[in-house]
Amino acid sequence: MERVMNLAAAEIWMQEAIIEARKAESEGEVPVGAILLLNEKIVGRGHNSPIRLNDPTAHAEILALRQAARNSTNYRLSGSVLIVTIEPCIMCVGAMIQARVEAVVYGAEDPKAGAIRSQFQVEDWHRLNHIFQVSSGILQDECADLIKKFFASRR
Repeated sequence: MERVMNLAAAEIWMQEAIIEARKAESEGEVPVGAILLLNEKIVGRGHNSPIRLNDPTAHAEILALRQAARNSTNYRLSGSVLIVTIEPCIMCVGAMIQARVEAVVYGAEDPKAGAIRSQFQVEDWHRLNHIFQVSSGILQDECADLIKKFFASRR
């Protein structure tokens, strides 16, 4: 695994994403949270909200990207790092590419919908106009447990 930032910093930032994931959980949404850093400052936060917002695109990553773009008054987020609790889906990966996110750091893999390493491998997409760096497995057990416990409580 390539490291986008040192492990201690990645774990601290992932705790912020976990806070967002817990917000989603408290709203009855799948507990996924994301933050977006620019110059080592949080400029965007998001947690899954498709049910609450009646919006299939209201994933944590998308909401964090939207807020960051508004806060930086630029739809291009060059030099940014997205921290997310779960491996992003293909929609979110597409949005990260469009925003020119420099790096993504995620906690647990998503074997069903993950579009960075699980179902698709973004590193193999050489024909795309932008590729980002990836670090994974940051607080993996804690991030995976949020999802597992959420779905276990639904069964």
